[in-house]
Amino acid sequence: MSAQQLFPFPVARYRLVFQVERAIRLPEYAGSWLRGIFGAALRRITCLTGEPRCDGCMLLRRCPYSILFAAPPPPGEHVVQSFANIPNPYVIEPPPWGERDFPEGAELLFHLVLVGRARLQLALVILAWQQALARRVGATEGAARLAAVWQIQADGSELLVFDSESGNLVEHHPWLEPPIELPESASCTLHLLTPLRIQQQGKPLRGRQLTARDLLIALARRISLLAEFHADWHLALPFTELSRQAEEVTVSGHLSWRDWTRWSCRQEQEMVLGGVVGHWSLHGDLAPFWDLLYLGQWLHAGKNATFGLGHYRLQV
Repeated sequence: MSAQQLFPFPVARYRLVFQVERAIRLPEYAGSWLRGIFGAALRRITCLTGEPRCDGCMLLRRCPYSILFAAPPPPGEHVVQSFANIPNPYVIEPPPWGERDFPEGAELLFHLVLVGRARLQLALVILAWQQALARRVGATEGAARLAAVWQIQADGSELLVFDSESGNLVEHHPWLEPPIELPESASCTLHLLTPLRIQQQGKPLRGRQLTARDLLIALARRISLLAEFHADWHLALPFTELSRQAEEVTVSGHLSWRDWTRWSCRQEQEMVLGGVVGHWSLHGDLAPFWDLLYLGQWLHAGKNATFGLGHYRLQV
């Protein structure tokens, strides 16, 4: 597998900049909370039927809300895996863990990654975020005004694509180009910025249980499904060969477990989730996996990536 097979990939990362107008207090980790208010605003804007639930709606597979926020699984069986849900075409990257209090006049910043056709809905996404935080939200009934949206390029540079003063959305290139040259190093380190939760038979893998194969194949599956269902791009990754090659990759480093708690409206209960954090090094023949590892910095890895979990920075 070569970089040319995966790049340019249809993904873009944006920084949303809000001006706080009434003090906001976030949860310790705000990924799930931000997703909730975004989804509620998006549904208010797009729902045509007014039904309380989407199940059974004849517009389910055409509605912008379901396409963007809660993509339904495809009918029939799938070659990669069977599932009740497919990966959604966005990732919310909330403020750093523990950054909770935003007084009046402060800036509230976080990032949003859009994949495939979701990139074409950026104007709708911006409108939803404007409305999501303009209402009284959270325990403090805070509010904030969306001031600007920046596209974050692969090289770290930034492009202003929307500002509230002009109200204009600037045309830009929402693709991730490959790195100029993939490294030939036999090792790399992943700095896990948010908990990485990879499950096996429904149970999360902790520190010493987690292997390089678990991560690499999880990345390959996630990238393949996102490309297929949200960009109509059948990558046909060689999973059997990749699995065999991943078995030869060894790991070192220090991982610890971090839990977090969120309220699930769908299940109407508090859920304790978590994953591993720390630094984790891979050693061996990494050539077949460089493009997957590079791309995973945008798409995240593991369960609950939509909330921002499984976010890592790659160091060679």
